[in-house]
Amino acid sequence: MNLQALKDELRRRALAARRIAHEAAPDAGERLAAHFPFELLAPGAVVSGYWPLPGEIDPRPLMAALVARGACLALPVVDRPGQPLKFREWRDDDPLQRRAFGLMEPLENAPELVPDILLVPLLAIDPDGNRLGFGRGYYDRTLAGLRAKGAPVAVGLAHEAQIVPAVPVDAFDQPLDRVVTEERGRVIPEAS
Repeated sequence: MNLQALKDELRRRALAARRIAHEAAPDAGERLAAHFPFELLAPGAVVSGYWPLPGEIDPRPLMAALVARGACLALPVVDRPGQPLKFREWRDDDPLQRRAFGLMEPLENAPELVPDILLVPLLAIDPDGNRLGFGRGYYDRTLAGLRAKGAPVAVGLAHEAQIVPAVPVDAFDQPLDRVVTEERGRVIPEAS
């Protein structure tokens, strides 16, 4: 089986596992927030969150906890297909607009920010931080560009059921630094 076929098969299984986990734990977002490594948060840090798509673990309780601890929050914006994401400032009462892929994004007049910490949605992740998304490469391109300029921390948010033994990767894929689930937080790669 070629790499793309392996990824497609894992994507199919991961979507099913995520759906089951999401339905079984409606409070997973609140539980996830309790396991976030808040020591990563420097005063005034910019954190990129995301508005959850159906079935994704809800990052909004964590985003509220980060703001309460002094973070400046941004949400990703798909500016152009095939390009890295941009991040626009967002506060709890700011309006959002539905855009590409059904994503909720800040309005175009919101200030653009560069994140210090990225909260990253995913379908599956392995113990080495290899992430499987929907295959469009937005986070891979974004992380590659940001890492070329500095060292942002990329934290995957997932249900525990989304952690798999191995994710097939190619040279383009960008690993994450940590993963936080409703059960625990982990540094990647995990210590043996």
